[in-house]
Amino acid sequence: MRDLMETQAMNKDSFSLRSRLPDGGTPALNYWGVDSETGKLLDVLVGPIDNFKAILPTNSMNKKMIRDGIRLDVEGARSQYQDVLDCYRDFGATIHITPPDPYLPLQIWARDGSYMTPWGMIIGQMAQWWRRGEYGPVMDFCAQQNIPIYEKVTAGCAEGGDFMMIRPDLAVMGYAGDRSQEEGALQVKDWLNKEGVEVFLYSFDSHFVHADVTIVMLTDNLAAAVTDVVDPALIAMLKSRGIRVIDVPYCKAMQLGCNVMSMGNDTVLLPKQNQFLVEACKAEGLKVYDPDVSCITVVGGGIHCMSLALRRERFGNGG
Repeated sequence: MRDLMETQAMNKDSFSLRSRLPDGGTPALNYWGVDSETGKLLDVLVGPIDNFKAILPTNSMNKKMIRDGIRLDVEGARSQYQDVLDCYRDFGATIHITPPDPYLPLQIWARDGSYMTPWGMIIGQMAQWWRRGEYGPVMDFCAQQNIPIYEKVTAGCAEGGDFMMIRPDLAVMGYAGDRSQEEGALQVKDWLNKEGVEVFLYSFDSHFVHADVTIVMLTDNLAAAVTDVVDPALIAMLKSRGIRVIDVPYCKAMQLGCNVMSMGNDTVLLPKQNQFLVEACKAEGLKVYDPDVSCITVVGGGIHCMSLALRRERFGNGG
């Protein structure tokens, strides 16, 4: 019993408002943290659905819905939200919910405002004023769970939907200007470069809002991407690292069908409406969870947007 208690004590992390060492060499966390998009998912943060009540003009798709008078099926969305949580439970991941705030109507998108690294949470900076306060409940959650804040973006907007920790030595950061900006992306790049991580920066058209609309990791060596619109240099870089790419049609991406969550252990969580990717993943021998999230995606986000990995097994162990 004493040995178990000592091991648990050694594995604890302590909350801090800035764990980053200015010159790099920041110690990796003992318990929390992720060093890839694809290690086995152990803990996941999901945004609350409590205030999911209205369509806001967050992107071109939502603006058109507002013009067309489309309304949310709130009860349908709540039911589908529970289906997503059931998938995580069935896989064995521990679910955490961001503390809800009635003044933050789009908190459901847990990934956008912050992103996890091996050294702690990066608190991003949101571009839209109605989402800017989402950092507050996330920092409260980190304090409650003893998750150190690695750093806070200050140079410009940088949102989590544009950031991917591909491998321990490689990250990708996109920016379109309307949401994440080059200045914020460069700040994140500078921090991670000092930790010995190569960061591939690329720009994309703001029509796609976030990078995870058009590209996502499925396993350690497999990605899905809309190759017609993703920067060819990014695709070439992934392939040079031995990462194969499933080409997803543009029409599926615009239904948030490329917005999927790798759970590790050759398992993915993706929307039922993207049968193309469901079948492609099954053909690769992957286990697929495919809940219907059509009542949720109408607001402009998907399963990947809802979900922020807080703890994964280290890269190569269960990807």
